[in-house]
Amino acid sequence: MSLFPFGHATHPQWQMAAGLVIAQVRAQMTLPGHASKPRLGLLYITDHYANEAQAILAHLRQELPMVKDWAGTVGVGVAANNAEYFDEPGMALMLCDVPAAHYRVFSGAQALPADFVAQSALVHADPQTPDLAELIAEMASRTQSGYLFGGLTASRNQNVQFAWQAPNAVSSNPFQETFDSSPSHDLNNGVITGVLTGGLSGVAWSPDVQILSRVTQGCAPLGKEREITEAQGNVIYQLDGLPALDVLLEDLQVSLSDPQKALPAVRATLVGLTSAGQRAIGRTGSLGADVRVRHIIGLDPARKGIAIAEHVEAGERLAFCQMSLQAAKADLRRICAEIREELEPETLSMETAHALAASEAEAAPHPARRIAGAVYVSCSGRGGPHFGGDSAELQWVRHALGDVPLVGFFASGEIAHHHLYGYTGVLTVFTTPAEAT
Repeated sequence: MSLFPFGHATHPQWQMAAGLVIAQVRAQMTLPGHASKPRLGLLYITDHYANEAQAILAHLRQELPMVKDWAGTVGVGVAANNAEYFDEPGMALMLCDVPAAHYRVFSGAQALPADFVAQSALVHADPQTPDLAELIAEMASRTQSGYLFGGLTASRNQNVQFAWQAPNAVSSNPFQETFDSSPSHDLNNGVITGVLTGGLSGVAWSPDVQILSRVTQGCAPLGKEREITEAQGNVIYQLDGLPALDVLLEDLQVSLSDPQKALPAVRATLVGLTSAGQRAIGRTGSLGADVRVRHIIGLDPARKGIAIAEHVEAGERLAFCQMSLQAAKADLRRICAEIREELEPETLSMETAHALAASEAEAAPHPARRIAGAVYVSCSGRGGPHFGGDSAELQWVRHALGDVPLVGFFASGEIAHHHLYGYTGVLTVFTTPAEAT
């Protein structure tokens, strides 16, 4: 794979933003080392443009005819290398240099062919889809690795997704199965336009497409890790054999006898869950990568219970936590370092170390890292000023990986492995084979 051309822009008029993005990708397609005829487009737009999604996709398909297939969705913000457009008009596009035989775009209207072997998948989903967690797990089970990455649409307008694959690239019977009991609906009276609502959509990748992916947490634990010893539905009654509500109040050092102090503390507290046998808090004292952060949605003072936004079972592990800028920064640095170290198993050369510290004008994709492109999906609660300044989160990613092609969006929930996460970031890089460098 060559470097993936990408572009991003903001403008009150989507036509102007699209023009700027198209100019960027066209220019990059002429550069050495960049893909000249990429086939797959990953498109993310902010919800300011959501109502114009059909027009945007139609325009891009006309202006970039070499791009046959499309996937993407809407967020309250979109991400690009070293930049984010949060709560403003924005568009980010990356053109992936992946052979047609090595991927398939799927949706409720255009299902994954049964004869396609999927290793992993990029997934976009409508947050209002019934039984969404089960559908995500089911989709993961249809891949060889069981690994998904992506996120939930976040929009104050239409919850739209982009999913289009040229007919000659799919099986002869593309509707032979569906990933959703309530398939996506096209927005143009049944005529396939590639702009859909509802259900799941995305891109399934064959084993020939090499990716590295990590989850970064945005919360810090408040107390020690505990085991759920009694629960019913979404209500936890006992932790380590003690009344759950008493444990929560003890960790927060508050009492219900002082509701003016206790209630704000509870509202600011989240629950980090993990499966039985897994650790909720890692060796460094931070939340583990597999922890799923959920809201506390109610208290039961009579039975000393805590209601959370997920079905729970006895045996699962739990840690109370709160959003933390310091923890989010530290964990983001950790996952970037893990990806870099896996791609560069030897000690960083002086040239590579210089690239990490380079200014924006000097930085360039370093061949030692073998990164052709990247997708970053972050929680909408992490966007904007959360990291301390405009685009700060994306600047941290660039500092670690260099000036690599990157797009993504700020979601209402993040997808990684076979789980739905919250308050996290999911960073995935597409790599070239080591022998090609």
